[in-house]
Amino acid sequence: MESQFGIAHVWAQGDFVSRSVAILLLLMSVASWAVIIIKALALVKMKKYASKAEGFWHSEDFGIALDKLGMEADNPFRIMALEGREAVAHHRKTCDHLHDTLDISDWITRSLRYCVDGCTQRLQSGLSILASVGSTAPFVGLFGTVWGIYHALVAIGMSGQSSIDKVAGPVGEALIMTAFGLAVAIPAVLGYNALVRGNKKIINALNSFAHDLHAYFVTGARISSEKHGSDSNKVLPLKKGA
Repeated sequence: MESQFGIAHVWAQGDFVSRSVAILLLLMSVASWAVIIIKALALVKMKKYASKAEGFWHSEDFGIALDKLGMEADNPFRIMALEGREAVAHHRKTCDHLHDTLDISDWITRSLRYCVDGCTQRLQSGLSILASVGSTAPFVGLFGTVWGIYHALVAIGMSGQSSIDKVAGPVGEALIMTAFGLAVAIPAVLGYNALVRGNKKIINALNSFAHDLHAYFVTGARISSEKHGSDSNKVLPLKKGA
């Protein structure tokens, strides 16, 4: 009797639509887990980069500070520091273009903002997949359930047997599709929320670092992150390096 019911029996007795729904849910699950794992690993790497940002300011000059950030080419904090230095060097050259007439503060802000926006875009890439899976997977599973129940009832009606043991098995098998939809959607929603929270912390760290870099390149000092009464705007000097 057990061989007549279960997931294998659902697949064997299913038609093209029900099998397509099952395959679609499987693909959605694989895609969501792939995004969760890849983005989680990237988030761990970004947190490692962010932990080195504070050491940047405890350096004798700009060159040593860059070394403390690390040599990784994908480190957004290092990229931002280099872009800020290049922006200052470019602004000091002869004005050959319209954008060279911008105030140095505006020019540095523009360069740093491009870096922050680019990193933000990379952090948020792929999250739309999780959002789409989390919102649509339950309905895809529900569609599979409705389709399965319809065919189960048609088969029961054609057989002429409507006892509970004849109805419960096929209908219960059809309800498995709803469970599959929830099993796909729940990890996607939880992963999406966790990644959004993690990305928000990284973006806040990037914005704070960009603010400090702007103050350093414009005034030669960093705005302190301490918030204690009148010291909230204290300026910390830092030597400028080439």
